[in-house]
Amino acid sequence: MVKSLLPFNKQYGYSFLSANIFAALFLLFSGVAKAQEVDTIPEFKPHGQLWGCVFGDYAYKSNADLLNRGGANQYTGVPVNTSLFQFRRIYLGYDYEISQRFSVQFTLSSENDYGAPFSATAGDLLANNKLAPFVKYANVRWKNIWHGTDLVIGQQNDPAYGKTGRDDQAPEEVWSYRSVERTVSDLYGTPCYDMGASLQGWFDANGKFGYNVMAGNGTMAKPETDQNKWFYGNVYAKFFDKRLVINLYQDYERLNWGVYTPGAKAGIASPNGVWYHDRNMTKLFAAWNTKRFTIGFEGFHTTLMGDLKVAGKDGNIYYRTSDAMAMSVFVRGRILSSPAGNALLGFFARFDNFDPSGNLSSVVNDPNTRSYTALTAPYDPTTKQQFVLLGLDYTPYKNIHFMPNLWVNTYTSSLVQSAVNDAFNSGVTGMKGTDVVWRLTFYYIYGK
Repeated sequence: MVKSLLPFNKQYGYSFLSANIFAALFLLFSGVAKAQEVDTIPEFKPHGQLWGCVFGDYAYKSNADLLNRGGANQYTGVPVNTSLFQFRRIYLGYDYEISQRFSVQFTLSSENDYGAPFSATAGDLLANNKLAPFVKYANVRWKNIWHGTDLVIGQQNDPAYGKTGRDDQAPEEVWSYRSVERTVSDLYGTPCYDMGASLQGWFDANGKFGYNVMAGNGTMAKPETDQNKWFYGNVYAKFFDKRLVINLYQDYERLNWGVYTPGAKAGIASPNGVWYHDRNMTKLFAAWNTKRFTIGFEGFHTTLMGDLKVAGKDGNIYYRTSDAMAMSVFVRGRILSSPAGNALLGFFARFDNFDPSGNLSSVVNDPNTRSYTALTAPYDPTTKQQFVLLGLDYTPYKNIHFMPNLWVNTYTSSLVQSAVNDAFNSGVTGMKGTDVVWRLTFYYIYGK
């Protein structure tokens, strides 16, 4: 029998020398294995994605409000029996991952394909009435600038819109049908994107509790025009395996601050002295998500200090505060599913109620009030609005949608028609009006 080359100890077996040799060999081979394991980890490579989306309609307006109320509503002023093909949104975007810590976003957008003579607003059109693209998003994201928080600088979605890339499931994302209509807060003057800086993060490792705070110009794609900034913030929470989503939002902006306001007569100062004019919104959003359907609620209260310009019978100008409230409820879901489990035929329905008349009665009941003017167009307190949307969503292939829908907006006066009230504002009327539009909306996404 061949003798072992390792010294043998009768009491302890092989000597400590043999143990050392085995340990050395183990460390050597484990080191080689570790090196091979590290070599197999793929190295990060910068990469980008070109993408886009388009949505538009064939629309037919079967009924029109004779007073053309609705302000920035895209169908305000469109004559009854008008039919039109139109684009309402065209995106061309490029997202680029510079490194594991930095990414950039750039998106060109062409929107609001309407204008004179079919609408009271001009739309985003060139002088020759062709669609005008503009820079909607251009930002850089610094991921995990500290644990769980990203810093985003540039033109970006703001907390009112909510979508941050962190699955916060805010109103726009949960509603999911911007291609058919914007959310209620977006409809009434709150920016959905802005130029500024934001912090977007989670309070926990599972993404159930998070926040988004931002300071921006408040002018969306337009340059800043004053010294005031718009401050946004929201916090959100998800419960019951993320099926219940609750989102609380707040914003604030000074519009005109400390501005001297002379009266209507030369040399007579306004009794208010200087003009303090600001705006703030508080908004609550809640939704329940399942695989078959989603139910959501969004409600806000907006206070506009000094937003009603009141001409007094004494010849002076006064600025009074106004309040507006809105609520929106919606449901969406699937009727039929494809073999792959995706929605083949879905449905959506929504109802909005908008009442901007808060504090209006105190203004018109003031014996000194001769007339008033709202300085923020979407919040004219003279007219209340109720909106109804019903539709189906046919998806023959992923990211391709055809959506027949009925769009209805009804207008009623906030004040009772009378000889006294008619003198305040030409919009005071007992006449109820409705815009009714039948649409076939098409929507497709490419590159994603």
